[in-house]
Amino acid sequence: MEAIRPFLQNLFSDPEILRFPLSRFLQKPLARMIAKKRAVKVADAYLAMGGKSPQVEITAAQARALAEELGGDYEVFVAMRYWHPLADEAVQKAKEAGIGRIIVLPLYPHYCRATTGTSLADLDRAIAEGGLSHLPKVVVRSWQDYGPYLDEMALCLKERLRPASTILFSAHSVPVSVIEGGDPYLDHIKATVAGVMERIGGGHRHLLAFQSRTGPVKWLEPSFEDSLRALAAEGVKDVTVIAVSFVGDHIETLREIDAEYKELAHSLGITDFSRAPSLNVRPGFIRALAGLSKCAVKV
Repeated sequence: MEAIRPFLQNLFSDPEILRFPLSRFLQKPLARMIAKKRAVKVADAYLAMGGKSPQVEITAAQARALAEELGGDYEVFVAMRYWHPLADEAVQKAKEAGIGRIIVLPLYPHYCRATTGTSLADLDRAIAEGGLSHLPKVVVRSWQDYGPYLDEMALCLKERLRPASTILFSAHSVPVSVIEGGDPYLDHIKATVAGVMERIGGGHRHLLAFQSRTGPVKWLEPSFEDSLRALAAEGVKDVTVIAVSFVGDHIETLREIDAEYKELAHSLGITDFSRAPSLNVRPGFIRALAGLSKCAVKV
């Protein structure tokens, strides 16, 4: 719980997350103010999850499973963007291990400057400051249409899908200005949706919606809430959700979808509402990550 506020402060101090006139001078004090306010707002959600986010533990488990899948020629280190283990910590561990080559594998399947972009920039800084810039490095920038990943996503969906379900793909929203600036995020999300539906086959209607919007800017639409209301107005009673831009459970799946949106769905008359399981440490997903890593080495 004590990490919520500093995490949020780091998040909103990132120029890729919060851009506005004079942000060079005003961003840090504004970030402190936003973090203080939002920390209070989200505290109950984290308390409901046991007083912490499971994301670090899940990511660490993914790293261990990936290392085992790849074998002895590889070591896997975790670098997070806004809280520990930070990029500097990961680079230091890699340096101590005596690595000879770097493969950078973001756990964002879909490239966006506000997620993958800022994480890669932060890692490059840490690599330079850590004295590893001389090592060969290859970066997997995105993997939105990688077959083994899509296969496992489709299997996740099939585990919850009912014959009468409308499928609602949920992706993390981004400001429209990001997409208008040439960012490929939306196209990448659509490619994943198309790939999953190709594997699911016909017979199910599907929609794409966006969650987790904050701030007074125009965000990608439709929102998850508006999509639920529209489906309910049509008389839809059965919805199966798949969170398409996350590869592990955290507050946006366990609370936002599983609790808040589920409650909204039921209040609207959608009686059957469920979410496909997240990828987490599913063996098929770990094999997909291993495949991406080995393909990167061959490039």
